[in-house]
Amino acid sequence: METILIVDDEKNTLKMLSQGLKMRGYQALTAASGEQALQQCAKSEVNLVLLDIRMGNGMDGVETLVKLRELYPTLNIVMMSAQQDIEIAVKTMELGAKRYITKPISIDKILSNVQPFLEIARLSQENEILKSQITIADKMVGESAAVSYLRSQIKRVAGSELGVLISGENGTGKQLVANAIHQQSRRAGKTFIPLNCAALPDELIESELFGHERGAFTGADSQRKGRFELAHGGTLFLDEIGDMSLKAQAKVLRVIETGEVERLGGNQIRTVDVRIIAATNKRLPEEIENGRFRRDLFYRLNVVPIQVPPLRERMEDIPLLVKYFAERLQLDMGSTPKVIDPAAYVVFQSYHWPGNIRELKNIVERLLIMVNRDVVMAPDVAEALSLTPQPSPLYAATAPSLESPMGVPLYKPGMALSQMVDDAEAQCILAALEENKWNIRRTSEVLEVERSNLYKKMNKYGISRPNISND
Repeated sequence: METILIVDDEKNTLKMLSQGLKMRGYQALTAASGEQALQQCAKSEVNLVLLDIRMGNGMDGVETLVKLRELYPTLNIVMMSAQQDIEIAVKTMELGAKRYITKPISIDKILSNVQPFLEIARLSQENEILKSQITIADKMVGESAAVSYLRSQIKRVAGSELGVLISGENGTGKQLVANAIHQQSRRAGKTFIPLNCAALPDELIESELFGHERGAFTGADSQRKGRFELAHGGTLFLDEIGDMSLKAQAKVLRVIETGEVERLGGNQIRTVDVRIIAATNKRLPEEIENGRFRRDLFYRLNVVPIQVPPLRERMEDIPLLVKYFAERLQLDMGSTPKVIDPAAYVVFQSYHWPGNIRELKNIVERLLIMVNRDVVMAPDVAEALSLTPQPSPLYAATAPSLESPMGVPLYKPGMALSQMVDDAEAQCILAALEENKWNIRRTSEVLEVERSNLYKKMNKYGISRPNISND
C-alpha cells in the first residue's frame, strides 16, 4: 500500500483529500505545515507528497520543497496551488517537483497526476528487493537416497512456520534447500531475501539486517530498509549465521521474539512478519561452548535441523548433476551442445569433491568453455581436476590411466554407464579393503562412508573376505 503525505494549511482540504485517498486504497498522512511534513517524512515511509505552495504558518511550499529534496532526493513531490502561476510552476519544477496542479482538485484528478510516480516508487522498491536477492537458478538434482530423504524433510517442514537450521559443508547447496522450503510454503508468493552473514563486516551487518535512517552513521546519506523489512510477509535466509557477531545475534533474537525492528539511528518500531531460515557450516554447539554463539538463539533457530549431505555421500548423482550443469550453461550461452563421453563420468565419480556441488559446477563450466571439441573426454576431466585442491588418493591413482585400482580399464565399449560405474565402485571398494587388510572400520574411514553403507555395497557387489589359511 502506497503512502501519500498531504501538506496543506487548510483543514477541509486535508480532510477531503485524505478521506478520498483512503477510499481508493492508499494510506494517507496529513501535515498542516512544512515543519510537520518534515516530521512525518522522518518517522514514516512516504512514497509521494502533495504539497501546497502557499501556506501561512511557518515554511511555505517552496521552502518545504527545497528541504524535502535535500533530505530525500528520490522522494516524489507534486505541488498544489489555488492560482495558476506559470513562473512559480516552472520554478518548482526546476527545484525538483514532479508536477504542478491547480485547485480545486478532485481525487480523480490527483490520481491521474500522481499514479505514474507511485508506480515508479513501487518499481524502485521492488528493484531494491530484487537486487538484494541472489537468483536461485539451480534446482535440486539427484535421485540418490540422500537427496530423496532431503526432499522429504523439506516437504514436511515447508508447511509449518517452525524455525529451520540447515547444516552442511560449503558448496553443498544450503541456500537451494532454504529456497525450496520457501517455494513450498504458504509464503511462496512473497519475497525470499538471503543474507550471507560471513560476507559482511560487523559494522555493516546490523545496517543490512535492520536498515538505517539518514545520518545514522558516516555514509548513511539516505534512509534504507533492512532485510527484515524487505522480507516482510516472506522468508529471510541467514546464511553462515555462525559468523554473526554476538551483538547482532542479540538483536536477531529480539526480532524473532517480538516481531519488531528498529532502524539504526531511528526510534520508530516497525512490525514485521518474517519466517527465518538459517544455515551454517560450523558446529554451533561447539561455538556455544566457546562463547561465540548464543544458546538461546540456537534453540530458537534449531527447531527443525536439516543436514545437507556432501557430494561424496551421493556420488551416484554426479552424472545427473554434470548433465544438468552442462545443459544449463549451453542454453544460457546459446552454444552448440557438447557431449560428455561415458568414460568421463567415471573420472568425475573418482574424485573426492572437497568443494562439493559448487566445485563440480565450476569444473563442468570450465570444461565446456575450454575444451575445443564436441566431446568432453575422460582425459579432459582428469586434467581439469588436477588443478583443484585435495584430490582423493583413489583418483590420483586411477584418473590419468583411466584404469581401476585393480588395473582393469574403466571404459568398456558397449557397456552401459551405470554398469561401468558399478564396476568401478566395486573395484575401488575391493582395493581399499585389501589395502587395509579387510579392516572394515579403517576402510570405511578411508572411503569416508558409513560402515553400514559399506556393508550394503559389499553385499550388493558380492564382495566377501577371502578364506585365510591357518598358515
